[in-house]
Amino acid sequence: MSKCEHHSTGTMTREVGKMSVATPAGATEVSTFLVRPSTARWLLVLGHGAGVSMRHPFMEGVADHLADRGIASFRYQFPYMEHRRRVPDRRPVLISAVRRAVEVAARVAANLPLLAGGKSLGGRMTSLAMAEEPRPDVRGIVFFGFPLHPARQPTTERAEHLALIQVPMLFLQGTRDALADLDRMRAVCKSLEPLSTLHVLEDADHSFNVLKRTGRTQEEIQGALASAVDTWTRRLP
Repeated sequence: MSKCEHHSTGTMTREVGKMSVATPAGATEVSTFLVRPSTARWLLVLGHGAGVSMRHPFMEGVADHLADRGIASFRYQFPYMEHRRRVPDRRPVLISAVRRAVEVAARVAANLPLLAGGKSLGGRMTSLAMAEEPRPDVRGIVFFGFPLHPARQPTTERAEHLALIQVPMLFLQGTRDALADLDRMRAVCKSLEPLSTLHVLEDADHSFNVLKRTGRTQEEIQGALASAVDTWTRRLP
């Protein structure tokens, strides 16, 4: 990763660089972003969701809250988002990006234990990559809203590959998530025990937005998500 931008905020460093991802048309460069506090205990490789980039306020907010809790993050763009296309890349390209991001993250923060995951699409592509070709240095997977099924089509086929994963998995799910019926999500997590942990956020939808009447802010929701990740990491072997 070649660094092209650097910021310093207190004890936190932020770096932007580029990494190469293989596609059918040849290698392409995509942006990456490292947030590493001086207190870092873990590094989470964090992929974005289908309709938002790594610079979306949710992604940036979660990264900042994780940093407050000693968890560094390495965010990256999928090629379609880097080149401002609306339709996600085909699965092999997405998985290639995940693998490359983990490889680069392991190099830029070699002294930190690795976690991988992401928001919706980013998390699911991470688990597919790890199911197909596990990396021994990835010690856990974090899902910020696992997209269990299309809206109004509650099935569990998208979760079948999770049975192949042999590291702990944390599922952060909202009670109003249209892409993950909670009863089915609970059943999936039950089938994956003891490797699975399900953390439910009341009133949150797939984007982790909550109803105004709850009085909860996005800042509070992002903090709650980061706290759940922090608590989970402290139980990891």
